[in-house]
Amino acid sequence: MKSKFKSLQGKLLLDGGNLQGSFFTRTVVLICQHSQEAAFGLVLNRSSNKQVGELIIEELPELIREQNLFLGGPVQPGIMSFLHTDSFMPDANVIPNLSVGNSLEKLADLSNSFAIERKFRVFAGYAGWGPGQLDAEMKRKSWIAHPASVELVFNAEPELLWRKILLKKGGLFRLLANAPEDLSWN
Repeated sequence: MKSKFKSLQGKLLLDGGNLQGSFFTRTVVLICQHSQEAAFGLVLNRSSNKQVGELIIEELPELIREQNLFLGGPVQPGIMSFLHTDSFMPDANVIPNLSVGNSLEKLADLSNSFAIERKFRVFAGYAGWGPGQLDAEMKRKSWIAHPASVELVFNAEPELLWRKILLKKGGLFRLLANAPEDLSWN
């Protein structure tokens, strides 16, 4: 009997310790879309160490150009996506008050309209999975699922996010959070 599909959209996936040596070692991926056909996510804690304006030549507002550019994943690194939030977003497409987009025009429009609560994060590339691929990785326990929140996406220090969430989960996850990146250091 085939198991019923369960979407992971709006979840954070954390490296469960089985992805060492890959692009996804110690990453936190926000799953933005997930269907039976495919899944699309953005790595939240991998900086490019460059500003958006250094790599995107289109005219963008200074607010966006000066932001840190994140590596959203290894797939199509020339493709840009962004996450944005505001205090009230009735049409949010990831979780309440959080949307993903990929149009430079839309990003510029959003950044030009004033809102105190509005935040952005821009990504180069993305994480993608084909039919059944993410489900298989979940069954192999490659990933640990955790509920996403606007606070975790925008307010946590990206380089500490993986460890912070694991420590919060407690138990055996604390051991993983405190383990050295290279187990031979133990």
